[in-house]
Formats: sequence, structure tokens, C-alpha cells
Amino acid sequence: MKYRLILFDVDSTLIKQEVIDLLAERSGHGREVQQITAKAMKGEIDFAQALFKRVSLLEGLPESVFDEVISQISYAEGFDELFSFLRKNSFLVGAVSGGFHNVLDKLFAQLELDYLKANVLEVVDGRLTGKLSSAPVDRIVKAEALQEFAASHDIELANTVAVGDGANDIDMIEIAGLGVSYMGKETLKVKADLHLENSGLDALIDYLK
Repeated sequence: MKYRLILFDVDSTLIKQEVIDLLAERSGHGREVQQITAKAMKGEIDFAQALFKRVSLLEGLPESVFDEVISQISYAEGFDELFSFLRKNSFLVGAVSGGFHNVLDKLFAQLELDYLKANVLEVVDGRLTGKLSSAPVDRIVKAEALQEFAASHDIELANTVAVGDGANDIDMIEIAGLGVSYMGKETLKVKADLHLENSGLDALIDYLK
């Protein structure tokens, strides 16, 4: 097989939900955060600024909220079939997210991913502070993540696949050997090599054989 490594965006790609929107529903700022998320996904506003604003609205939430939202998260249609194919064919599988290790580490524990990079929400005395304790994962960092993941396994970028759905995924989509837009926004679709327009990640299997 030409491709040996695949890196997924998480929210609205690997999973159906936007984790920050689920968290915001519990902070009383659900609608406001959803609107900011939608604009950021379309590339209408700077992702980092949008992230900081949304995270600030989570201030005061108890740390227990992470386990609460995990119960609401579901994988994208066809993910099980795709993941099974990838493992059977010895693909290295990773995820890079503008979401949060606080949720994703536990969510993905059973998958035993080969790579995972995301933001970290700061927690002090059991409550969210409304700040990050890590540098924000933006489109540049996502591209760097693909390069880092590939280099650590001596794999050329030409032999990598990147899958995403929003403006924050453009840079990694452009440098991957196969850049995939999964039900993506127009700003991403024009940059991608492959457009999967309908729900079902298993549709990608035919392009990996």
C-alpha cells in the first residue's frame, strides 16, 4: 500500500460532536459557543482567538464535567469499519485536535492510538479556570503534528493521509500525501485531494487499498 500513516481531526470528523459545545452547554453559554465554533470552522474568525474566547466561557465548571460529556460522544458512522481496516493493514493511526486531552485521553484509551495531540484545559482545585495550560492547537500546529508523527516513524509525507472537516485542518490537508475533506466546509474542500460528501468514514477504505 502507498499510504502507511493516517492522522484524523477529531471533532465532527472522528466523532460526531464538538466537545467544546458539549462542555459549554453545562456552563450556560452553549448557544454563544456554538456560534463561535461555527464561524471558526468556516474560517470566518481566527481559530486561536475563537478558542480562547470559548474556553473562557467554561470557567467554573467542575472537573467531573469531562466524564459527563464522554457519555454523550459517539464515533462517526463507519469509523469502526475503517479503524479495523487500518489496523489489519498495519497503518499508524493518530489524531490531532483543537479539543482537549482532558476528554480525549479517556475517550480514546481503548483505541491505543499511535499519536494524539490536543489542547489541555487548566484545572485548579477541581474546577476549570477558563484558560489553557498548553499552547493552542491551531492549523499550523496540526500540520506540524503530521510532520512530527510521520518523521518519528521515518515515513515520507507522500505516504500519509490527513482527514478533517474545517478551516483548522487546511494546512495538514495540503501537506499530506492524501488530504481528505470529510463532509467538510467549503474553505477546506477547495484544498483537499478527496471529498467525502456523505456520512460514513468507511468510504475512505476504497481509496487506501
